[in-house]
Amino acid sequence: MRSRVAIGLAVAILVVGLAIVAVGLFDRSSPVAGPGAGSAPPGTSASQAASSGAPAGWDAAQQQRFAAASALIATKSGHVGIVVRDRSTGLVWRGGEADFPIWAGSTPKLAFAVALREQARAGEITLDATANAQIAKMLNVSDNNSADTLWNRYAKQPATWMKRFQDRYGMTGATYVAGFPSRWGFVKCSAQDLANLMSYILDKLDPTDRAYITTAMQSVGSVQQWGVWGVGAALHPGVKDGWSVEKDDGKDHWITATVGFVGPDQRYVVAAMYHQLPGGDSISEGVHTLTDLVATVFGTPVPAPATIPRDF
Repeated sequence: MRSRVAIGLAVAILVVGLAIVAVGLFDRSSPVAGPGAGSAPPGTSASQAASSGAPAGWDAAQQQRFAAASALIATKSGHVGIVVRDRSTGLVWRGGEADFPIWAGSTPKLAFAVALREQARAGEITLDATANAQIAKMLNVSDNNSADTLWNRYAKQPATWMKRFQDRYGMTGATYVAGFPSRWGFVKCSAQDLANLMSYILDKLDPTDRAYITTAMQSVGSVQQWGVWGVGAALHPGVKDGWSVEKDDGKDHWITATVGFVGPDQRYVVAAMYHQLPGGDSISEGVHTLTDLVATVFGTPVPAPATIPRDF
């Protein structure tokens, strides 16, 4: 992995200039989203992977937003990936390293909640008042104790749950992390995996369960009011966030992740993840990076407001 220092001063100046020009041209009254370049191969830094190419099929203002979002990614070391899908047109934009596998933090709780609701509807399990309260708390404040209790109670065969995430929800790159317990909190996936999960929820989930999940995501507690939430209330966001200190190659580092939807009738699916490098990084850096990244894509002001989780 390389930092942006390795890219060179000349490129850095060009990137900053591009971001300034693009931001100045935004039409903040008409946020849209669209497709762009794909992700770079694993091992490429976020700054190397970013692309400011203008994707076809979208108006000039949105293309400028994508350029600014790519410029923001280019200033970051580590690995950043984002996917935005317009459910109305089917168009998709992928920025940075959208396929890079990153520790998922608490975002698998969303897949877990969906699976529990589906299995209960199919008569495969029973969700009593206690379980329903724990699901609500898991989605609202990302409560770990509730998630652990539900996992211990219902996920007796972890392999079948991961297969469900992969095969049914489209999280084909999701895996339990080798050397750790096969549980919700020890999962790696990509921004594309999270976008596929959100698309399943919005496009295929039973309408009653979909309404339950989306309502929960639109009324999260302050600990999750960042990431997709940063577009602002006027764009009706819903979110499930993840954050944690994890270990790769024997070194601890921060990860942040956000998945949700934006716009009337949940028009836009959004997922973004950030694998920060070991060293001087912090949860604040990850939270603000993803929040500003999503806000930039949708033309809302940056720096965007974000609540920093304080349970670390």
